Amino acid sequence: MFNAFVKNFLGNAPIWYKLAIIVFLIINPILLITVGPFITGWVLIGEFIFTLAMALKCYPLPSGGLLAIEAIIMGMAKPETVYHEALANFEVILLLMFMVAGIYFMKEFLQFTFTRILVRVQSKVVIALLFCFAGAFLSAFLDALTVTAVIIAVAFGFYNVYHRYASGKDSTCEHDLTDDNACQMAKRDDLVQFRGFLRNLMMHGAVGTALGGVCTLVGEPQNLLIGHQMGWHFVDFFLEVAPVSIPVLIVGLGTCYGLEKMHWFGYGVEMPGNIRSHLLETAVKMEEKQGTRGKVRLITQAIAGIWLILALAFHLAAVGLIGLSVIIFLTAVNGITDEHHFGEAFTEALPFTALLVVFFSIVAVIHEQHLFHPIMHFVLGLHGHLQLGAYYIANGLLSAISDNVFVATVYITETKMHFVNVLAQIPDIGMTGQELMDKLTNPELVRADVLAALPADAAAKAHEVIHHFDNLAVAINTGTNIPSVATPNGQAAFLFLLTSALAPVIRLSYGRMVWLALPYTITMSITGLISCYLFL
Repeated sequence: MFNAFVKNFLGNAPIWYKLAIIVFLIINPILLITVGPFITGWVLIGEFIFTLAMALKCYPLPSGGLLAIEAIIMGMAKPETVYHEALANFEVILLLMFMVAGIYFMKEFLQFTFTRILVRVQSKVVIALLFCFAGAFLSAFLDALTVTAVIIAVAFGFYNVYHRYASGKDSTCEHDLTDDNACQMAKRDDLVQFRGFLRNLMMHGAVGTALGGVCTLVGEPQNLLIGHQMGWHFVDFFLEVAPVSIPVLIVGLGTCYGLEKMHWFGYGVEMPGNIRSHLLETAVKMEEKQGTRGKVRLITQAIAGIWLILALAFHLAAVGLIGLSVIIFLTAVNGITDEHHFGEAFTEALPFTALLVVFFSIVAVIHEQHLFHPIMHFVLGLHGHLQLGAYYIANGLLSAISDNVFVATVYITETKMHFVNVLAQIPDIGMTGQELMDKLTNPELVRADVLAALPADAAAKAHEVIHHFDNLAVAINTGTNIPSVATPNGQAAFLFLLTSALAPVIRLSYGRMVWLALPYTITMSITGLISCYLFL
């Protein structure tokens, strides 16, 4: 029975990982009794970050969730506080539930777009730039994970086609894409080169999702969380973040161009000409096979994409509800009526939605035990651009080793609580600091009107405080989005690519992904830091 329990506990995770989680669960109550809740809380944060960093060994929901449940049982946070955190961020939960699923029904159009780029464009440099820019543009309005999934599907499909062709196999039989022994000797060198070509494109596309994801309210889950706390609509968010995000976007695309031209860090691998010819023939056959109904589906999905962009830009509804409208429109028009087809659309979104609520449980512990007060006191004791730089660097380093949504959640909520106290110290505001903060970050109220209702001196001081809070929110957002490309742990799209069926096929390991991302990490992170200093 004991051996069966050990095998069942956390499934296929390594034994050392299982033992680590068990040790965590045992020592936490002991620490709470012996050294108190403050130190135990910090140990809990370290344990939780460990589960995020080891996401390749075990998805963090079961292991991190056990730690969160134990913390609540030990009284380090109340269930009501967790519920309050989840309720306060309900718009983010709606985004994950419906927007990700909505984009699932647009995959056919997205695949068509990337397939055209791959087989119709001759220049490798132009293909790389188009993949990077398309990933950025689509991720600014859609979900980065879905965009990455589409790029993976395109690359996997074409590699599958050519590997079978090189092995003399048809499309129906069983075939191992990682084994080249069945391939003709003359085609093996081409396959090795094709793998390098696809690795390049996958990394350019994945970095593109980070470049675009930082720019808009829906680009990444933490963006909506930060925007919700600040009361920013879609256009407000874009304009606030633009002084940092646009220079980073330009430098990111420039890095893509330079890597391909200079052939540095393993980039610049060309697609063999005979493979291009074979893939082009395959793509033409696939388009012919679609027929008129397939073309109509592509048109309706393109229309849904236009609606999505316009609805977000003009904030016609909450982001999650716009995603739900996309689901309803595309399923109705394209004849998707079977319940299990709807279920497939939600499989990508709901695990992370559940993990987000676990994040909120840890955030509740941080709040109730005041764990971040010493750090926030130190960082907020800095002044001007030095403080902005410290925020950017701290969020970047933490996001690279853990999860950027968790880091952003902690920092924006703790920073907002600090500024509530700062507003409360302003004389003659006629209300509490919390009430004034609620008004200044209410998207339905005009901030200038709220300030105009205050006495002149109080209004000037409140404006200065909220403006500085805006800049810190931008530093948090860009810090969690940009330097986090350093590792697969920091970017969900990178982790998704690394754990996909494509990674072993194109020989994309953890170390190789870090190496390929290194030049982007250096140029984009430095540009983001300089922009925080110069433009905020």
